[in-house]
Amino acid sequence: MEFFRIKKDIPFMKHALIFNAISFITFALAVFFLLTRGLHLSVEFTGGTVMEVAYSQPAELSKVRETVSALGYPDVQVQTFGSARDVMIRLPVQKGVTSAQQSEGVLTALKAADAEVTLRRTEFVGPQVGEELVHGGLMALGMVVVGIMIYLAFRFEWKFGVAAIIANLHDVVIILGFFAFFQWEFSLSVLAAVLAVLGYSVNESVVIFDRIREAFRKYRKMTTHEVIDHAITSTMSRTIITHASTEAMVLSMFFFGGPSLHYFALALTIGILFGIYSSVFVAAAIAMWLGVKREDLIKTTTTKKDGDPNDPNAGATV
Repeated sequence: MEFFRIKKDIPFMKHALIFNAISFITFALAVFFLLTRGLHLSVEFTGGTVMEVAYSQPAELSKVRETVSALGYPDVQVQTFGSARDVMIRLPVQKGVTSAQQSEGVLTALKAADAEVTLRRTEFVGPQVGEELVHGGLMALGMVVVGIMIYLAFRFEWKFGVAAIIANLHDVVIILGFFAFFQWEFSLSVLAAVLAVLGYSVNESVVIFDRIREAFRKYRKMTTHEVIDHAITSTMSRTIITHASTEAMVLSMFFFGGPSLHYFALALTIGILFGIYSSVFVAAAIAMWLGVKREDLIKTTTTKKDGDPNDPNAGATV
């Protein structure tokens, strides 16, 4: 389905060097902020206190979150579990404050707001758990990257695989750079969003790469950059429809999903926007710089015509 069709190819690759320079600068800034500011890791990664409290009536999570945030926990995680009356609260580690002191202070504040609240359980999640989660998250990310590279190398050509991986890692690092610069909380849900962006971005790259291969077969007189321009232009309508519908869903989670989905939706929003940019202007441009050509994607075979085997015209290339 297409809302519109652009008849004249847009010369994207004419400005490929400018686009790649912008990408490099953005990527370098993201790395700089990651190294200097670091990520503001959530309780799952750093360890902290987990409290389970029960209310006599369905709990209002917004009020519970406001009460706990007033104690100096701006990024506290509050969610229901089991039923609407049972609430789990995750508190980050505070220097000089024990887990028992944290839970006692929070329970006192909650009782001041609702005298019927009761403490069901409290425990300290040690940093060893956080280290295991970090290791598992990095392993998952590495396996996704390797899997994508192998898939693209087999389906298309190794140059496309390298280009797509560079573009996708570009998206991931920029997302992390945003979280480092603004010190937004990086939790397991955000990590899940980062992995989702990897798959989402590579899907857009596959569509463009597939159209490039078709254009190489169809337009034999076009140069490589003309083929890439045609492939990108011909997918513009599809790109706008796909990303606009996806972004509408993500923005609905961002505005109406509540605090628990806030950073998850935010990471997806950044990833989708930069995923469009990287698939069109980074992946395709890098493939062009690597020297992708018609012969890389279209295999040639040699057949012999009937006749004299010594005749130089007896063989033809198809």
